[in-house]
Amino acid sequence: MRLVVDLNRCQSYGQCVYAAPTVFRFHGEESLEYDYAPDGSVRREVERAAAACPVQAITLSGATEPAPGASGDGR
Repeated sequence: MRLVVDLNRCQSYGQCVYAAPTVFRFHGEESLEYDYAPDGSVRREVERAAAACPVQAITLSGATEPAPGASGDGR
């Protein structure tokens, strides 16, 4: 999973911090920090954070399934 936040669009409302505090945090009063590649175990929280962002500054990408060939079955 890959996470991108458009910091030019972000207005520091902090909804992401409340939805996924292990991924998003404020450094100082308005500087958002986040984990660019959070563990898949927090995907649901990250999806909620993206949905809760009032300015839609959060983009989540990455396959929900393993990459082709990752299973080792040759397909």
